[in-house]
Amino acid sequence: MSDAVILAGGRSTRFGDSDKAFAELAGKAMIRRVADRLASTTDRLVVNCRADQVPAVGEVLEAYPNPVAFAEDPDPDEGPMAGIRTGLRAAESEYAFVVACDMPFVEPVLVARLFERAQGYDAAVPRVGDGWFQTTHAVYRAEAMADACERALAEGERKVIAPLEHLNYVVIDESEVLEHASLDTFENLNTREEFEEAARRFR
Repeated sequence: MSDAVILAGGRSTRFGDSDKAFAELAGKAMIRRVADRLASTTDRLVVNCRADQVPAVGEVLEAYPNPVAFAEDPDPDEGPMAGIRTGLRAAESEYAFVVACDMPFVEPVLVARLFERAQGYDAAVPRVGDGWFQTTHAVYRAEAMADACERALAEGERKVIAPLEHLNYVVIDESEVLEHASLDTFENLNTREEFEEAARRFR
């Protein structure tokens, strides 16, 4: 049993007035594209979102092959760390994969590898490029990471890397990532121009 947690509670400020989680990407809502990429490698989906997003999320995830649960942010707009905490609190498995809703090229083979590498640790976190941790594309021991996020938030931290200081985690470096996926797996879409460019890759 494994959970996937999609973070969808952000306000999409760079995308304009609409919510990019539901923006059409080559004929399909982006959050559904992300969810579909995870259907074969996880058993249950948790969507972290605001209460006002729940009806739209339910609509775009209609007939999703795995069970879907919602993890509503009690205090919206606290940032991705709070979303990770809330999403992981709703996980039912020991380990869960966390991904942002704007990463439509997430690679299932790499996700499976992250689950393997996380065993015996509190997290398996990719680190690529100039050392950037991909904290919203990682596998966490759900309870440990949720507790670490809670602690970091209580201390006034907002950087998503802060909870890692309290975890025993393994780093997946770029060379290992490239054995299983291209770096496109970490690509996130923030603007309409990026959506248009990405859409061409789905055709």
